[in-house]
Amino acid sequence: MSRRYETVYIFDSSLDEPAITEKLNRFHALLTKDGKGTLSNVSHWGKRTMAYKVKKKDTGYYVVAEFSAAGDLLPEYERAVKLDEGVLRYMCVEAAKEQPKPVVAAAVAPEEEELEEEEA
Repeated sequence: MSRRYETVYIFDSSLDEPAITEKLNRFHALLTKDGKGTLSNVSHWGKRTMAYKVKKKDTGYYVVAEFSAAGDLLPEYERAVKLDEGVLRYMCVEAAKEQPKPVVAAAVAPEEEELEEEEA
């Protein structure tokens, strides 16, 4: 059964973009082999400063990938990502079936409530 997943990669910022693209193609080939998975979106966020040092690095190159794949492909895929020394961190999660919609609540400022009580 195919499910939707999302992976965020943080690559070493010293890698150039063609090297990162080559690594992504290798990782995604594992997901799409035998027609068991499909890649839907890959977003390159570029170099960003991280909140804390990871493997003694201050910056990383961020990439977000969305894909659908059978669950039996994930162990081999995650093993390949873990073993790659260019990947500082990664996180693969099951994506929500629908994108959540923001809830807008009518908020009344506390000062307005006090004024209404005093007037009554």
